Amino acid sequence: MNSRGSVRSVLPVRMLLFLFLLLPSWSGALFPTPPRDSDQLLALLDDARRLELHDDPYWHTLLHYKKGLFGLRSLVDDDKFFLSPEGKKNPEAELRATIRAFFDPIRDGGRHPVCRFIARYDWLKERLSFKESQLPVPGCRPFEQLMEHIRPESVTLIFPTSHMNSPASMYGHTLLTIETAYESKLLAYAINYSAFTNETFGPFYIVKGLLGLYPGYFSILPYYAKLQEYSDVNDRDIWEYSLKLNRDEVRRLMMHIYELQEIGSDYYFFSENCSYDLLFLLDAARPGLDLTDRASWWVIPLDTIRLVKKAGLMSDVIFRPSKSTKIKHIASLLPESGQEQALSIAAGDQPAESVLTSGRGRDEKIAVLDLASEYLQYRHSKKELPKDQYLDRFLKTLEARSSLGDADEERYSIPVPGRPDEGHHSNRFSVGYGANDDRPFQEIRLRPAYHVLLDNESGYKRGSQIVFVDAVLRYHSLERDFEIENVDLINIVSIAPRNAFFKHTSWKISTGFFRRQMDNGENYMIYGLNPGFGYAYESRLLGLWYMMFESDFHVGGALEHSYSLGGGGSTGILKNLTSWWKLHLFARDVYHGFGDEDNLLRTGLGQNFRIAADLSISGEVVFREERNHNLIESVIQLNRFF
Repeated sequence: MNSRGSVRSVLPVRMLLFLFLLLPSWSGALFPTPPRDSDQLLALLDDARRLELHDDPYWHTLLHYKKGLFGLRSLVDDDKFFLSPEGKKNPEAELRATIRAFFDPIRDGGRHPVCRFIARYDWLKERLSFKESQLPVPGCRPFEQLMEHIRPESVTLIFPTSHMNSPASMYGHTLLTIETAYESKLLAYAINYSAFTNETFGPFYIVKGLLGLYPGYFSILPYYAKLQEYSDVNDRDIWEYSLKLNRDEVRRLMMHIYELQEIGSDYYFFSENCSYDLLFLLDAARPGLDLTDRASWWVIPLDTIRLVKKAGLMSDVIFRPSKSTKIKHIASLLPESGQEQALSIAAGDQPAESVLTSGRGRDEKIAVLDLASEYLQYRHSKKELPKDQYLDRFLKTLEARSSLGDADEERYSIPVPGRPDEGHHSNRFSVGYGANDDRPFQEIRLRPAYHVLLDNESGYKRGSQIVFVDAVLRYHSLERDFEIENVDLINIVSIAPRNAFFKHTSWKISTGFFRRQMDNGENYMIYGLNPGFGYAYESRLLGLWYMMFESDFHVGGALEHSYSLGGGGSTGILKNLTSWWKLHLFARDVYHGFGDEDNLLRTGLGQNFRIAADLSISGEVVFREERNHNLIESVIQLNRFF
């Protein structure tokens, strides 16, 4: 017993001694440590310092470094993107850490830095002339397999136009597609940068977007899948701008997007957004392009398109109309009775074959059936029809349509609207002269974004207005004093005409500071919030006319009880008299019955005359009634877009 007990007591000691002797080798396998600095690594670090690669503009592009109020920093906010703890603000520390990481031993799990940062690796290999065979990982096979699978050939900049019923899309959107060796455009790959959020409407979305409280990520998806992802794609025309990038440049772009996968950054609605961050990919594709440095602090999708155009990267431009645009065009070819019959077929109230026995001409029969099939697809995409009903009606419509042969392609050709990149720029500076009754004034006005109802709509969504931070400073020559007339923080209007096919709701929301007249005849600055909704219709004679129900909330020390609340309505007509002359006739009446009681009436006529794409003259005459005081104000201004 004792001998066995002594043997048992000795065995654990010997085993512990054996484990202790093996610990260095085991710990090296379980917890790999960086190798000692080799002569080769030290030489590369010295070369990088001598060449000052940390100050190279291309290194700053790959790391997204930009100068800000507090010095140089990367716009990427994900710690996984940096190999040095100081990497976000120290380009040299990140460069040295990157070179060292390339010499790290291979570890189980996770990608080696050569693969994680393939764009950095490719550039440093060229600049420092080191050999792949000298590294533990000589290259990135997963990336090469991806390139073999995708077989990228060219790049296209995609611009889905604005969709006013979604704040996330009201400026439009930009993404890139990678065309492959396959012929079909739908087999291309879409590269997209967007905010990660489930919120699609409301002030909450706008506030969080302004403060950068959403994470933004790059993604790579098949183009057809990206189109399906847009719930509103059937209402958004798409412009495709082919880019002049050669295969080497396309490869560099792919390397940079490869290392940005699953890397997050704070998404800002007006600056670090879907359009601005895409420019980093183009800068990475062509060293020295520096599009991100040319962009202003306020970036809108249309601005990036113009930057790309100005840099000479554009070649062909293709317009792809949305499903709703196709429906509107086909409907315009038919009389009202033909439109009603197409609607009846889509609703299942009339069989498709009834068109064949009608007294309509062949072209008209074709248009009725094509309109019905397009509208059926639209309703199905909007989840307005169950799948079984959709398939039954759609297949019967196609069967009737096939018996009529081909349509006249020229008759079905949809007119191409004005190109977005050829419309007016987003920023506007104005100088004006006017009078309040007999009180003359001069004014200057600055509007960073983006478009108002009276602006020339070539390249923009008709009936849309998006204004952010529109400020007016006036000088009253008789009193010889300056005063801020108003500051529109947000002023958004969506006038979407209703018809038999589309039951749109028009809406508006505005908030900001403006002057309101009090009993003593003086104007005081107050804050206001004004939401509204209603309906709009289109007429050949009147143009676009609308009516809205509105609520109005004002806050200010000059008001009785410091607030007023009321409701009312507005109506107006928006008409293009010519391609360069536009007018807006409007009226608004709101009664404030809570707090400071008053009735606010405003009627007027505004006109805009386009001189050039970025130059116009506008004028407005407004009759106002406040506090039982009547006032007529007129102003004429010269507008310069930039």
